[in-house]
Amino acid sequence: MATLSYIIWNGNPEIFSVGSFALRWYGLFFALGFLISQQILYYMFRKEGKPEKDVDTLTIYMIVATIIGARLGHVLFYQPEIIWQEPLSIFLPFEFSPFKFTGLQGLASHGGAIGILFALWLYSRKRKPGQNYVQILDRIVILVALTGALIRLGNFFNSEIIGTPTDKPWGIVFTGRLTESLKDDRIDPDHIVKDMVYVQNDSLPAGENGRKPITIYIFFTPQATEAQVDGLVNNRVLPLLSGRLYEYFDETPQLRLNYKIAKPDAEGFVAKINTVGIARHPGQLYEAISCVILFLVLFAIWNRHRQNLVTGRIFGIFLVWCFGMRIVIEFLKENQEAFEDKLPINMGQILSIPLVLAGIAILLYTGRKKEPKNT
Repeated sequence: MATLSYIIWNGNPEIFSVGSFALRWYGLFFALGFLISQQILYYMFRKEGKPEKDVDTLTIYMIVATIIGARLGHVLFYQPEIIWQEPLSIFLPFEFSPFKFTGLQGLASHGGAIGILFALWLYSRKRKPGQNYVQILDRIVILVALTGALIRLGNFFNSEIIGTPTDKPWGIVFTGRLTESLKDDRIDPDHIVKDMVYVQNDSLPAGENGRKPITIYIFFTPQATEAQVDGLVNNRVLPLLSGRLYEYFDETPQLRLNYKIAKPDAEGFVAKINTVGIARHPGQLYEAISCVILFLVLFAIWNRHRQNLVTGRIFGIFLVWCFGMRIVIEFLKENQEAFEDKLPINMGQILSIPLVLAGIAILLYTGRKKEPKNT
């Protein structure tokens, strides 16, 4: 009997597609973060006796600031070459040749944080007296934690921001990128791939550093010929396993792909491929869980002490927890860009340090202030 020594995750990043447009789980979770946050913000404003109509304006500020800040942050911190190589791709959510809706490829949470800080400062300046900038931050960061959890869940469905290899039983072999690749017209122009299934291969021993033997079953349409199947497996699948998807599979490019082709009765051909997947820490889920806990803690603090809460305290806790955990979890995640391999710590950790220090300073300052009396 097979034992749980790793998990195979074949999550589809797309919910459905119509032509070149596809609704992706990432986009859905991103939108849900703002929709749910807006409803919670209505509740908070009612409890505090603030005008609920301001929630709609505040939500618009948040959405625009998050998207622009996160996108510019990714470009400036991780891929500045885009500015002179493909400037239109910074904010265009599609490709031209062939035309395909892609969404914004690359968002940085630190850029989003800077965008939110700036947008809320603008918002507080334009509102009536009584809406203090730091008080607004205290409320908004509660919702930012929840939205951050949903965004990281979207990253999990996208099989991106993956962790380092691990032999822990909760290590995950991400196979979704191969499944998604074989749906591409450039990989399967004849559309002969019908379905894919991944299973643990317990007949072979696991390797070191997260190397896990797995078996891939590719089911083809009844119209597919053996020559088409053989050509796709050898000329498309092998280069993917040993090349572009090297972060997810450990296939030796010098060896012929270990596979068999069978045609059961009147059904289409089935290719059985034995290969090696790389089990990795689910860094996205670590961050998502951390953000959910942070949301619950901050909301509980606000709900219990909202009448006499020291201004800035929730904001300080958020900075220390959110970006402190980011520093820790980054040690279990792969670097996003090659230049980070030359740094003592990666870019995400470098950008998190000043935010953690700012949070500590805020908590030290607010710790000397007395809680205001109920009015």
